[in-house]
Amino acid sequence: MNKNLSPVLILAISFMLGGAYVGYKHYSAQQAEAAAAARPADLGLFEQLLPDTAGVPQPLSQWKGKPLIVNFWATWCAPCVDEMPELSKLQSKLKDTQIIGIGIDTAENIRNFGSKYQIAYPLYVAGANGVELSRQLGNRNGGLPFTVLFDRNGTPVRTYLGRLHLDQLRDDLAKL
Repeated sequence: MNKNLSPVLILAISFMLGGAYVGYKHYSAQQAEAAAAARPADLGLFEQLLPDTAGVPQPLSQWKGKPLIVNFWATWCAPCVDEMPELSKLQSKLKDTQIIGIGIDTAENIRNFGSKYQIAYPLYVAGANGVELSRQLGNRNGGLPFTVLFDRNGTPVRTYLGRLHLDQLRDDLAKL
């Protein structure tokens, strides 16, 4: 077995079990919002430097100053992959709001996924570190997909655990 495959496999199994747990013990939107509201501003998200699919380190600070939708995902997460075409379509319609995807996976898997599917927003590679970053933003259970809506000041205003309901996201965007 490839030595690099083992940690990725362990991470994938951990997330699958975590996702199953979340399915049984749902972390409500109200709890997620309260957790996000209780945390200071962006919790360092905008200080992150993450590689894009080409391996070029990108400062997330480039997205500050406009509403931002941050979607934590993985290539092995079926609900994550299912919502990405919808997010891509939404990005093409948004004028002043940016969507970014933070992949909790290997650089190679994210690069291959990005090449195979035409995603209309930037994808970044966080690997296992993305789990901790998502937890700092209110994802206590570590489930995927996990999405955070930031206002133009970089303050998280809403979190979503599990597959997004785009009508709810659009309503929340309209309130910004």
